[in-house]
Amino acid sequence: MEASNMNMNQYLTFTLDDEQYAVGVGKVREVLEHTKITKLPRTAEFMKGIINLRGAGVPVIDLRLKFGMPETPVTKDTSIIVMEVESQDGRVVVGALADAVHEVVEIDEPSIEKAPRFGTRLAAEFIRGVGKREDGFVIILDIDRIFNAEEMSVLAAEREGAAAPAAV
Repeated sequence: MEASNMNMNQYLTFTLDDEQYAVGVGKVREVLEHTKITKLPRTAEFMKGIINLRGAGVPVIDLRLKFGMPETPVTKDTSIIVMEVESQDGRVVVGALADAVHEVVEIDEPSIEKAPRFGTRLAAEFIRGVGKREDGFVIILDIDRIFNAEEMSVLAAEREGAAAPAAV
């Protein structure tokens, strides 16, 4: 249990539309360079498609679009953060596009303020808190709350459907 306690205040930081965000390292499986994403028909706009990750189909979402921002432009720094998200049906592995991934930082609990009720582009329920750092603020996301139950079911179904790779 000691290792998980150490990870509780560690966050992977990344950029979306020139703002600093973070997600707890316990949710992150790995960070990938941007790769080819296979589009899926009739999915939400923020659902970019699926990637093949060691033989498993992983749905990829554009957090910018989910949060009402402009679509993530693909640059040399664009990354996919592969995370485990908790849902009613268990864990779902999902990839999230980020403009750039930075570093793992430690933010002490007293340095994290509650999510503001106004003044942010994100709904307060998506934000676990705002971490204070010497160079400004980091918005700490509650990744499990970003997707509603219906979206999580769709992501799980798409992953199941993508498990068998299609012939090219």
